[in-house]
Amino acid sequence: MPRILGILAGQHELSHVACAAMQTYRVLVSDPISDKGVEALASTPGIVVDVNTGLKPDELLAIIGEYHGLVVRSQTKVTAEVFAAAKNLKAVGRAGVGVDNIDRQAATDHGVVVMNTPSGNTISTAEHAFTLMLSLARHIPQAHASMIAGRWDRKLFEGREIHGKRLTIIGMGRIGTEFAKRAQAFGMSVTAYDPFLTSARAAALKVELADSVEAALTGADVVTLHIPLNAESTHIMNAASIALLNRGAIIINCARGGLVDEAAAKAAIDSGHLSGIALDVYEVEPPPADFPLFSCKNTVFTPHLGASTSEAQENVGIEVAYQVRDFLITGEIRNAVNMPNLDAKTIAEVGKYMDLASALGKLAAKIAPAQADTVRVCFAGPVAEMDTDLITRAVLTGYLSSACNESQVNLINAPAVAKTFGVDVQKSAVAIETAYNELLEVDILKGGEVTSVAATFFGTQPRIVHIAGHNVETNVAGRFLFVENDDRPGMVGTVGMALGTAQVNIANMSLSRTSDRSRAVTVLEVDSEPSSELLQTLRNTPGILRVISLQL
Repeated sequence: MPRILGILAGQHELSHVACAAMQTYRVLVSDPISDKGVEALASTPGIVVDVNTGLKPDELLAIIGEYHGLVVRSQTKVTAEVFAAAKNLKAVGRAGVGVDNIDRQAATDHGVVVMNTPSGNTISTAEHAFTLMLSLARHIPQAHASMIAGRWDRKLFEGREIHGKRLTIIGMGRIGTEFAKRAQAFGMSVTAYDPFLTSARAAALKVELADSVEAALTGADVVTLHIPLNAESTHIMNAASIALLNRGAIIINCARGGLVDEAAAKAAIDSGHLSGIALDVYEVEPPPADFPLFSCKNTVFTPHLGASTSEAQENVGIEVAYQVRDFLITGEIRNAVNMPNLDAKTIAEVGKYMDLASALGKLAAKIAPAQADTVRVCFAGPVAEMDTDLITRAVLTGYLSSACNESQVNLINAPAVAKTFGVDVQKSAVAIETAYNELLEVDILKGGEVTSVAATFFGTQPRIVHIAGHNVETNVAGRFLFVENDDRPGMVGTVGMALGTAQVNIANMSLSRTSDRSRAVTVLEVDSEPSSELLQTLRNTPGILRVISLQL
């Protein structure tokens, strides 16, 4: 069964909507949320609410079987054991963004929808990051401590204005956008980098769009981070990137611990290149007593307070209550992180295309240039007669998955996330010229440049058949290396030797070259993830033009 269909395999019966008026649903609120959120649930006919916070794991296991809905924040751990014991559970609502405390795979396996509240803390986090910037620029915590100690150190705490300074924002989702608005009001010059932010959207926000992280950071006075933590963003602020900043620059991180190389930041402060850093998140939380940055003078630290305002807490409490209520009573799904809103008829029609579409989206994101203007999805053959909107959403889900700043991209929120980044989404059911009976093609457009990937079915087996101008044939799931090189003898052997030396086994290989025989590509399916050293070795090899490692 395809993965996306598997998500729905354990879904509770659709008929529950029709008989909602005859059924009473019990909802457990196991972490504190706002009173208005509890009231929104309790005032709904057909819902009974129990507020029981501070439960120990064994206590939760003992009672969870009685409930149809569960509302949590970060304290309650909703583990696989909890889902196994929750025989009646249909929905888990997380009052907040992160769902690390919820076993999403177990939720999927047991047919439980998991919903979060991605927008409730946007303003709170943006304001907190902005407050840290001002506090750092004017030495507010240090001056306060000095006053409390009975001193009057006016000269010691001479600060810097932020007016006229060059601000770089890495990540222009909801929070980054709100930070930019406030910075502009204070007279800062704003440069932004986000691989999914278009030039048109940047112009509308009145920010300068950088085409790379390096370009964004070069010459910056202030850097604020608003991106997710993943393999590509880990230590995005390292010794090399910090060196690109103006001397005396400051860094703000209210996003995720691990974005900043804390040791490199300390070295830069000690050398005087950085004038300071403000952190709300850390690689290890809470940071240990010997945390190296604690010894630096111009620093501001807060204990992960980005979303900790009464307004944010009330907003997410109310939002999650309405989401759980609406799902239980009407079947409506909002901000789900583990399942799409699909009915049985649609699943039967388009189910086999969903994973294929998602894989093509992921592949396109890796192959195509960053900051594209348009994602176009084209259909040929029988698929063109189906519900192509859902398939297009699956393409977007794959394409945007690495850009998600506040929550996981899914079939429900993918169009909204694309709109946030200013990406135009087009779909075409007009038959495209193809040698295949059926074809799904994804085109990524940036200016006049078009990058295409395409796939079809050989019988019941999905296969990728086109990548960026090259006809290939390979699987749609697995670990892959895409190598583009000059078309000359020995290149395949060179690549194979490098992989063999690194003990990376090749499971499958597809070769192609351009009609003028100037360039060739090799698509290799491998058994293990190539190391960064291996990738760099390949990229440094004469004749190799491009090397991309990706997981589909």
